[in-house]
Amino acid sequence: MPHRSTLGWVVPLLLVLQLGLLWIQGVQLHQQNQLIGDLRSDIQDLADSLDSGQDSSQPQDDSDTVPLHHRLQRRPHLQRVATLRLQEDDQDAVAKELQATRDSEKKAVKDAREARSKISIEENARKAEEARKVQGATDTWQRWSWAALGLLGLAWIVRAWLRRR
Repeated sequence: MPHRSTLGWVVPLLLVLQLGLLWIQGVQLHQQNQLIGDLRSDIQDLADSLDSGQDSSQPQDDSDTVPLHHRLQRRPHLQRVATLRLQEDDQDAVAKELQATRDSEKKAVKDAREARSKISIEENARKAEEARKVQGATDTWQRWSWAALGLLGLAWIVRAWLRRR
């Protein structure tokens, strides 16, 4: 009969201990879920800011063209030469503008990659710190659980030894 009374208080104690550990695990999962939600919103904000940054990085400069036809209407030959030069100048201006646009796009992509890399490094460091804190909390509760189980086992052994005497 003494065996049943020992089980009578050990089993509920173990069930309460298990319930406590499940509660702690639920709290940790809830914190991780909030962290993931925050990360998603941060990533969305970053993507939105990168998208708006690329739209504003394209230059709008149309002030390079100067009409020369007002001055050169007297001489058709000079007008034709001037028109050819204007076309060449326009092509040069378009080529320069295209090159400037390409350069600004490359710079924007490079800056975005650098920013993403920096954010990724900072985010990984923050995640590692959070994981370390969570692991530390888990380790602490596991140590307390094992210590409680050890004390419980020791008490059970001492009780059995005292009953034999």
